[in-house]
Amino acid sequence: MFIKIRKNCGIYMEHNGLEKRHLVPVTSNFLINLNHVAEVSFYTIKETKTRYDLENHEFNVPPYTRVIHLQMSYLYGSYKESIQGNKGRLVERCYYKLYFMPEEMGQYDELRGQIEKLVLNSEE
Repeated sequence: MFIKIRKNCGIYMEHNGLEKRHLVPVTSNFLINLNHVAEVSFYTIKETKTRYDLENHEFNVPPYTRVIHLQMSYLYGSYKESIQGNKGRLVERCYYKLYFMPEEMGQYDELRGQIEKLVLNSEE
């Protein structure tokens, strides 16, 4: 099953293809295949967080911003053969964090509802 993320001026995205603490606005529609998602978490930011855009301009993510964190399965990861000089293997899984600003117009509730319909032991 796919979920569609619609372009919206109240939605920002972070993923591990970006530098740390950088967010980009969602400026076009895209789909995420939920069959490739290993973990999902939902949370609300309680205090102002400082983040950066692609030009390294600082901006604040306000309190009450809601986040959907999608951690992808191990098939969607990158491998490092040495970790701090030691031999070994580290898998860094891909993730997407979708930030829904407080003024966002309802897509968060729609997406969360669709994801929760796939949960077998939900308390409804």
